[in-house]
Amino acid sequence: MSAKTVAALQIGSSPEGKEKTLERILAFETEIAASGAVLVVLPEALLGGYPKGEIFGTRLGYRLPEGRETYARYYQNAIDVPGPETDALAGLSQRTGASLVIGVIERAGSTLYCTALYFDPATGLAAKHRKLMPTGTERLIWGQGDGSTLPVLDTAAGRAGGAICWENHMPLLRTAMYAKGVQIWCAPTVDERDIWQCSMRHIAHEGRCFVISACQVQPSPADLGLDVPGWDPKRPLINGGSLIVGPLGDVLAGPLHGQTGLLTAQVDIDELIRARYDFDVVGHYSRPDVFTLNVDERARQSVQFLA
Repeated sequence: MSAKTVAALQIGSSPEGKEKTLERILAFETEIAASGAVLVVLPEALLGGYPKGEIFGTRLGYRLPEGRETYARYYQNAIDVPGPETDALAGLSQRTGASLVIGVIERAGSTLYCTALYFDPATGLAAKHRKLMPTGTERLIWGQGDGSTLPVLDTAAGRAGGAICWENHMPLLRTAMYAKGVQIWCAPTVDERDIWQCSMRHIAHEGRCFVISACQVQPSPADLGLDVPGWDPKRPLINGGSLIVGPLGDVLAGPLHGQTGLLTAQVDIDELIRARYDFDVVGHYSRPDVFTLNVDERARQSVQFLA
């Protein structure tokens, strides 16, 4: 397979809401098309927003009415899947010829999920992955996904799958995805820290796969008119750090800090055979006589009606 261009689009949610955020994304159409990228990864919670610093009026043991109002506003800014926003993203994928992986806040009933959507240029919305384990106080506002949304899809650059933000630290999830044949690991995130970039290099080296990590970038709370307790009001709320990594852990592009931008690199999945010569995590380097992993991919529902 010849080398293909892949990209991470480092961008932030608009404080004006999902409509303006969608406009920001669509404004990159010409740049994406000109780059020749056949796979573009966008950050976590981009459509719907990542409410960093918000407490949703919650204290241990009780919740304040103003927190319910905050949640209601957050719910209104989430998207339906499918819906008008997914239609617009499918159009962007078709026009640019690029598969897209994008983090959204998905509404389902009265529950919100932190979700990664996969778009194919030919078929549109192709799959979704709901975050299995929201981290820390994210559990106040997001439900948990189940094993029915662990997709790995063929793209022009290779087989793409991955995990959202700190899901990437779940070794059993990584093992399951490696066993599904991931060649390009997609990691939408809002984690800007150096240790995150170390994690991305580790996953590339462990899975012997290419890794594309796309992080949001947000200005300081002062610039956004926010008061985030304990946060330097002049420090960026999220400073980016998107990067693309090769299958031996070498950084191919980035990290990009403090600005919006399209980060690109050339990848060739033929390199993976050479990279896995001495380490194939679910192949010759595994020990199924000692370790096994069972993955339940059934959709889980609390109520089932039996005829």
